[in-house]
Amino acid sequence: MIETKEWVSADARARYAGHDRVIGVITWLLAVLVALDIYLLPIDRRSTLLVALCTVVLVCYKGLSRPLRQNGQLKSSLDLVLLLIYVVAVCWFTGKTASPFVSVIYLILMATSLTVGRRITGLMAALAIASYTLLAAAQSPAFWTEFAGHIVKLFPFILIAHLGALLSGEAESARAEVERLSLTDDLTELNNMRSFETLALQQEKLSKRYQSPFAICMLDADNLKQINDRYGHLAGTELIKWTAHIIRSNIRECDIAARFGGDEFIIMYNDHDKEQIGPAVERIVRAMEARPFSFEGVLIESTLSAGVASFPQDGPDLRSVIKRADLAMYSSKRLGKNRVSLFGREEGGKAGGAELQVRGKELGGRIPELDREGAAVHLGERDLPG
Repeated sequence: MIETKEWVSADARARYAGHDRVIGVITWLLAVLVALDIYLLPIDRRSTLLVALCTVVLVCYKGLSRPLRQNGQLKSSLDLVLLLIYVVAVCWFTGKTASPFVSVIYLILMATSLTVGRRITGLMAALAIASYTLLAAAQSPAFWTEFAGHIVKLFPFILIAHLGALLSGEAESARAEVERLSLTDDLTELNNMRSFETLALQQEKLSKRYQSPFAICMLDADNLKQINDRYGHLAGTELIKWTAHIIRSNIRECDIAARFGGDEFIIMYNDHDKEQIGPAVERIVRAMEARPFSFEGVLIESTLSAGVASFPQDGPDLRSVIKRADLAMYSSKRLGKNRVSLFGREEGGKAGGAELQVRGKELGGRIPELDREGAAVHLGERDLPG
């Protein structure tokens, strides 16, 4: 249920901003080291002037590019390419492959692999190999006749680029997993309330700007305590997971579902009011009633009570609409459970009859379980117009 949303893009921009700061530090330190090297180990005047000119150009670019260009992969890639060109130019005038700055090429390759991905790292590795080959050929005319013997000197470029890309992939996978865990309810794999609030507040702003409605549905399992008392708390945990499965199977990709707490769930339906999404919520309630879940060889039946309210009809903001949806849900509880109530219409939904009791029966055939095939109930075209 977690999708790539605006705050994920903002996080990526923040990471590239961090990369930009690191590359900036490398640039300034490198410029200082180059100046110190020229001072301690003087080279001819022409070479000194050219190195100084390259340094001034690089420093000016780095100083001016920050406010003029937005941080991102393209800018980071351009910065690293220019930094590589600068290092090669400095090496050309300070000893070519014998220059003390040749090792900086390895640093640039590692920085590339950790910041801008595999493909660009491959291109940078090829550029680094070509640059080193050019320096070596200019230093020794016999380089090309002994090229096979020099190939081993090029292996470190390939090795560093490959290992850096592997480390980057592992770090990105770990970061993505941490992000998923921070936004997802561990038990149900729906949004947690932190991510729900972020997504819902964004939708609230859009609804207010474009004068479009949204609806909030609150759902609560009717008999969690009875199931816990009779079958144990592990059965209650399975009830919560099963409820999440039913909800996930009966909403659209654009709807936002989350575990509100305990056995209570919340769904935000975008661009529809409570009258329009009433049949869709009714379908969730009916699906829960029709599909018992299995626990230790027993089929356990349960039902849901739901309440629905919508913006702007029932409240001027998200918080007030949630409160009214919660009131409607408790109205469903009072009226007999296993029903949907629309806020302001206590008689909404079908009559539920007497309070439902927990019933169990021995397994007598194939049972739909959470992670296996089952007779999933999906929204029909008539349930959500448009």
